[in-house]
Amino acid sequence: MKIDRLMAITIYLLNHGRTSAQKLAEHFEVSPRTIMRDIDALGQAGIPIVSTCGAEGGYEILDTYVMEKQPASSEDYDFIVAALKSLASAHANKGIERTLDKMEFLADAKPGIVNVDFGVAGENQEINGWIRLLEEAIRQKKQVRFTYTNQANEVKERLVEPAGIIYKWYGWYLIGYYEKYQDYCMFKLIRMEHIVITDKDCVKEHTSWEEHIGEKNAEKLITVRLRGKQKVKAKCKEYLNGTFIKEYENGDFEYCFTVPEGETFWYGFLLSLGSDVRVLEPMRLVERMLETCNMVIEEYEEKG
Repeated sequence: MKIDRLMAITIYLLNHGRTSAQKLAEHFEVSPRTIMRDIDALGQAGIPIVSTCGAEGGYEILDTYVMEKQPASSEDYDFIVAALKSLASAHANKGIERTLDKMEFLADAKPGIVNVDFGVAGENQEINGWIRLLEEAIRQKKQVRFTYTNQANEVKERLVEPAGIIYKWYGWYLIGYYEKYQDYCMFKLIRMEHIVITDKDCVKEHTSWEEHIGEKNAEKLITVRLRGKQKVKAKCKEYLNGTFIKEYENGDFEYCFTVPEGETFWYGFLLSLGSDVRVLEPMRLVERMLETCNMVIEEYEEKG
């Protein structure tokens, strides 16, 4: 309904500040012209929305405007409960459970239509302990020290300001800030050992670390194109989360997917498919797979 969208646009602008009509249109899945009409309707309703022209332009609500807090709808509460259940399945935190109890009461405890179970993310008890320790360091705004094994199997000691914890690419990561380099880095928790909260205070307020990590992640992704045989088509679709870009009369197919280059899950999966797939690009991945296969052959030949 239009009234729901008008309310949602108001809340979005209050939360995000100046936003272009195009971005609003994409977010609410309507045309830019519809957004412009909605903005006019909000202005007529007395909401002080101003527009700015130029590359950085868009719509924003004046800071003087204060919106009366409105209760969420039943659908909103259903979404909140589903999200909290997903988080609780991955992270054992009593605070999450208490909040979930409150939201289920407000939502009248109706079964959710869609639920996402991240239980696999909470199966490692050591990782759960590290998460609780890092949460405490973030709350105390204290730096943490730990030893870390990187992808090159190098073990080094690190001292960082913990900014956040994120579950991504089948694993938990710490977002750490290096004061010396004025930069953020991601550390996979499974590769961390001997984590200690130090008495050193953090010197930076980490309120926008997600933006910095988003930029870094983009640099570490690799887009792969391969040709596969029909019998592994379903497996590629299930495990590689990509797109079929071409199909041949004999059932063969070409498939394209984007993944973190340094992660081993997808790489090991490709190797497990053997001669049923052939990487077409990028060439550096082709060379890497050839090198791995040759090393395996040499190992077995040496051992007889």
